[in-house]
Amino acid sequence: MERPQAMLTARWIPRVAAFLLLCAAPLVSAPAIADDPAPAATPAAAAAAAPAVPAADTKPSEPAAAAPGDATPAAGPSAAAATTPKSTKPPKKRRGGIHPCMTPDPGFGAYDTWSRAPSIGQMIAPKTGGVRKDGGFDVIVHFHGHEPIRKEFVKTATGVVLVGIDLGIGSGAYQNAFAVPGVWDKLVKSVETEMARRSGNPKAHARKIGLSAWSAGYGAVDSILRQTGGKNIDAVILLDGLHTGYDNVVQHTLKVPQIEPFVTYAKRAAAGKAFMFVSHSSIIPPGYASTTETTSYLITQVGGKPVKVKKEDVLGLDMIRKYDKGNFHVRGYTGDDKPDHCAHIGLIAGVMKAHILPRWKSAQNKSPAPKNAAPVKTPGKTAPPAKTTTPATPNAKTDKTATAGAKKVAAKDDKGAKKK
Repeated sequence: MERPQAMLTARWIPRVAAFLLLCAAPLVSAPAIADDPAPAATPAAAAAAAPAVPAADTKPSEPAAAAPGDATPAAGPSAAAATTPKSTKPPKKRRGGIHPCMTPDPGFGAYDTWSRAPSIGQMIAPKTGGVRKDGGFDVIVHFHGHEPIRKEFVKTATGVVLVGIDLGIGSGAYQNAFAVPGVWDKLVKSVETEMARRSGNPKAHARKIGLSAWSAGYGAVDSILRQTGGKNIDAVILLDGLHTGYDNVVQHTLKVPQIEPFVTYAKRAAAGKAFMFVSHSSIIPPGYASTTETTSYLITQVGGKPVKVKKEDVLGLDMIRKYDKGNFHVRGYTGDDKPDHCAHIGLIAGVMKAHILPRWKSAQNKSPAPKNAAPVKTPGKTAPPAKTTTPATPNAKTDKTATAGAKKVAAKDDKGAKKK
């Protein structure tokens, strides 16, 4: 009997083992249920599976096309979502992909390179021309950011000398330097001497003078206007740079005496006796008045009220308001960071084209503007005005002349302004 039992046992052992394997197979191959935690990925697997992170200021990466021979992903809702982009149109790059604080350099174009001839700062002059037969020439003296302003200035300026002066951070450095008697007169004289040498005309003299400032550079403009009373200053351009302290910080009442020279000059410009362009961002500085507040005060002092607008401008600036009276022009923009502050420098090309060149009718140079310069937008203009309508800027004759006669051309630091 033992032998048959042993034979029976030997016969059934393989069958039992096969049965147990058959029953265990579904347990091994069954998918995890929803509540099961996902298995932790190894660092190498995670790195391989992680999507590529696009570099700053670049278009978001799109799904990569499958290489020949790659397996096609399984169909299904999740697979479709992973492979089908939400939009085939790439998002528009703000500012055209250009950082306002580091704009492309178009070169010097019709101008020679920087010269140290001025008593303070540097200057660029037209390679040829720029001086009238009687010796008269026109000059813009810019404070704070001589290189950034030069890159925008040369796009449209023809025949106008540019003096660039950098004296450090904070309006106090500029204000104190030009508060010293004789400093301004010496600067003008040194530029006249250099232009006489360049032109061979001993009678070379500054015919039209404009003061331009970005950010803290307004301190120098303040001192010059106080000393001269604005005499012989035909234009003032303030690019997101006019500040003052508060008499009452809680109520935000301004210390008006600190900006009185600008108020006086704004009234002259509004009356057509001078030219003034002021821009402001929406930056709120700590403990002193913003450019929005000081600009608003200038507008009230000439008896006006700004108009709300919505317009894209240079280097990604978004205009939200403007005001024009006579030759007094204000442009207000959104933006509360350093790139927004830097972008105001880009406005100088449009101001020169639409206002200064037609107003001054400067002696032209004979060299072309930079060929690789980008098109220039005129601040506050959307289209050439019709003859019977009011233009976007108040000086219809000026704007029409600029539109017809100007050549078509192809292109924070931290606010640093102190309470005085």
